[in-house]
Amino acid sequence: MQIDLAAFHFLRPAWLLLILLAAALPALWLRAQDPARNISIPPALLRHLLVEPQDSARLRPVHLLAALLALGAIAAAGPTWEQDRPAFLDDRAPLILALDLSPSMDAADVPPSRLEAARNKFHQLIERRKGSRIALLAYAGSAHLVLPPTDDPALLDSFLQVLGSDMIPRPGKNALAAIEQAKRLLAAEHTPGTLVLATDGADASQLDAVEQALKGSDLQVLVLAVGNQDGGMLRDAHGQPRLDASGKPVLGRFDGDGLKQLADAADAPLGSLTLNDDDLDWIELHAQRHFQAAQGDDEEIHWKDAGYWLCWPLLALAFLAVRRGWSVNWLAALLLGLFLQAMPAQEANAGALADAFLTRDQQGRWAFEQGRYPQAAELFDDPYWKGRAAYQASDYQAALAAFARLDSAESWFYLGNTYMHLSKFADAAAAYRQALQRQPGMAEAQANLELALALEKIADEQREVTPGDEPDKIEFDKQKGKGKDVVMDKQKATSEDIWLQNLSTSPAQFLKRKFMLQDAREARP
Repeated sequence: MQIDLAAFHFLRPAWLLLILLAAALPALWLRAQDPARNISIPPALLRHLLVEPQDSARLRPVHLLAALLALGAIAAAGPTWEQDRPAFLDDRAPLILALDLSPSMDAADVPPSRLEAARNKFHQLIERRKGSRIALLAYAGSAHLVLPPTDDPALLDSFLQVLGSDMIPRPGKNALAAIEQAKRLLAAEHTPGTLVLATDGADASQLDAVEQALKGSDLQVLVLAVGNQDGGMLRDAHGQPRLDASGKPVLGRFDGDGLKQLADAADAPLGSLTLNDDDLDWIELHAQRHFQAAQGDDEEIHWKDAGYWLCWPLLALAFLAVRRGWSVNWLAALLLGLFLQAMPAQEANAGALADAFLTRDQQGRWAFEQGRYPQAAELFDDPYWKGRAAYQASDYQAALAAFARLDSAESWFYLGNTYMHLSKFADAAAAYRQALQRQPGMAEAQANLELALALEKIADEQREVTPGDEPDKIEFDKQKGKGKDVVMDKQKATSEDIWLQNLSTSPAQFLKRKFMLQDAREARP
């Protein structure tokens, strides 16, 4: 444990006044034990008249009491030297990933292709930010919401890995539409956030509109360039080069100048996709700085209270005070209990000691923040957090039981998410409607309602085609880098990472149909 002495201070310095009392206690005790203080005899004569008992003990109860007071005062004062900044994975600011699906992203100058390299990079970022809220957008000539902000990395990855350049029929690089989508998501989140555009070019006609759209917005844009100046050969779904009418390979253009202009218009940092983690560090650094800056100077800075580490020496001193003939044992125990009660709830292990000083909900919250979701579900008494922990632990039946006890927008929303994991899309849609009744305009519930209705429709269509049959083989789009045939064990088909595979259709087919319908709806007069 490293201590930054330059940042060392006390959170509650008023408790340090007890050190003065601790320092004065031995002197006050000696004065109280002085037999001459109430006798009016000259001191020179008195010392010949008094018979003082021989006491070889140097350590007296008052000394341990003084030590307890001094050490307890330091603990209660809250020594600290480290800011309690949430790790980036726990940052409240949502991250919005936008992937360019225009045909030029199939160029192979970044192996195996620009699109697959960008998908892989986003996959790494999602894994790095487990537990944080991430949204996913796809755009070309139009922009579409793939998933609203969610802390479910498996769900995000299941949709991310099937995104392809043939999904959006409208051609172009409409970064402006992606920015508008991101702004709507942030408006629902009520928090600043960062949009990462992974693309190989920009539409120069949108630059002024992009600049206007971001004025006064809490949205930060990061432009992640994918490709190189030499361009690359375009390949089809089977990995073969695309040929023009004359039989020559078609090259995917990399618009470096357009990306620079887009970054200038959006006042956005411009970075490049790398083979190592430098680009991920770059994204995290800018996103975290933006979030902290957007909080303003008035945002309270939280520091980690290290005073709880002194509980152990305090306990040792209290045990030393338990000696025959000492009459302050009860006082030491009382003072120790008062100091421990004054200490804020910190990290603790479940057990007798934790039960003595922490409520079950406090223990559950600590386990939840440490990612120990099954343990947290057992500890929580609060039904909302019990349901959240059970949901994260993939114990969906327990989550249903917990959320069913509540009647809030958040509980109905997570009830709908739980039904989605169980492939009960009609029940999920009903739960999302209840959430929207209690909180109109809840973007996550509205987006998930549309998803539940679409999945219910697809499932109904599949049942009409093969009534009474349950799929035992799920076949994803077999494109290069996009997966393979997966044989599903029916008993294992409800786990966190494969719940969508209960459908005999792929997420790619669903998204392609969804994007087509949305484009058709927007094209209507």
